[in-house]
Amino acid sequence: MPPETLPGASSTVAIIGGGQAGSEVATLLRQNRYEGEIVLIGDEDHLPYLRPPLSKAFLAGEIDADALIYKGAPAYERANVVLKLGVRVDDIDRGAKRLKLNDGEALSYDKLVIATGGGARQLPVPGSKLSNIFYLRKISDVDALRPHLKPGRRLVVVGGGYVGLEVAAVAAKQGVHVTVLEGAPRVLARVTAPELSQFYERVHREAGVDIRTGVSVSGFAAGPDEGSVGAVLCADGEPVAADFVLIGIGLSPNTDLAERAGLVVDGGVVVDDHSRTNDPDIYAIGDCSTHAHHGFLERKIRLESVPNALEQARAVAASITGRDIPTAAAPWFWSDQYDLKLQMVGLSDGYDTLVLRGSPESRSFIAFYLKGGQVIAADSVNRLGDFMAAKRLVGDKSHVAPDQLADETVPLKTLIAKTL
Repeated sequence: MPPETLPGASSTVAIIGGGQAGSEVATLLRQNRYEGEIVLIGDEDHLPYLRPPLSKAFLAGEIDADALIYKGAPAYERANVVLKLGVRVDDIDRGAKRLKLNDGEALSYDKLVIATGGGARQLPVPGSKLSNIFYLRKISDVDALRPHLKPGRRLVVVGGGYVGLEVAAVAAKQGVHVTVLEGAPRVLARVTAPELSQFYERVHREAGVDIRTGVSVSGFAAGPDEGSVGAVLCADGEPVAADFVLIGIGLSPNTDLAERAGLVVDGGVVVDDHSRTNDPDIYAIGDCSTHAHHGFLERKIRLESVPNALEQARAVAASITGRDIPTAAAPWFWSDQYDLKLQMVGLSDGYDTLVLRGSPESRSFIAFYLKGGQVIAADSVNRLGDFMAAKRLVGDKSHVAPDQLADETVPLKTLIAKTL
């Protein structure tokens, strides 16, 4: 389907979602000389903000809420973007091209962008409604959790993924007794090799965190205060005492609006290279979308990645204004735990060879994942300079000999564009 150019000042682009992706579409449209009305609708009262720091610097109190703001109010004023914050979209009427808002207003659109992101995946077990059980996805979640981070208190983290381990690191540094319960045989099992999992488990244990893997949580029991959690119940019968609990078991894409509107949903709202849904006037981007990642992955996938969300935002702004769509790049991600910066590029599933450059004992190394001789992914720990070269190797789909990747006397940048 060829890109379309909207009529000028008489048209309206409505954007549902007050995160980075929605914000980026709004301002890029204006940069691309779109002349119509742009309306950004967010269900939180805050300006669009950065979510990755929520479980890191913001939870630790190292930055305040103002530092999370992606773009200040003047940026939207200059771009003449209408902000409707603290407002929820209840329904999309595709036939009338109208949105029903929870404040009673109806908003007409010519083009619509769904950037609703995702919510914390819930753990539906007995006792899950007790107080002091938290999820972490919004500023308000951190505001509720942070007062419990006091020395000597007992925190149980359910889930050994990025969010769970990041919260565990922040809490441990503040003197909280932390236990992490992970159902898989190792932490970060979905995204890293066993060697990386072993490294992070060791780092957390050295910091005093009790890491328990292969544990299935079956429920929660009340403590002395009957309304508050006192223990986490496990399928093996051994309860784990807790003063408060953080559940970090993944993200559920917010697709309800799209489903009710009759848009195709398959793990996320299904979109094409333009981030366009089966309705040519409706786009979906970010964590809520499943897209054909042509140009790199060459498959349909839903990516929980800020760089990917911004890339899709650029595609939407280009498509609406009739410009060329940028080619999809290798997806990348990051995590901060203690003094460690983990940067990841590509997807490692299906790898047949793992190459370590540097030693995990030094707390500074890169793990390269190869499949059929091609570098398909890399995990970098405290190697910021090398990570840029690793991104190129992955993005260029390079074939590099494992011994060259491992040899630290061979600068990575010299391996770019080399093939076996």
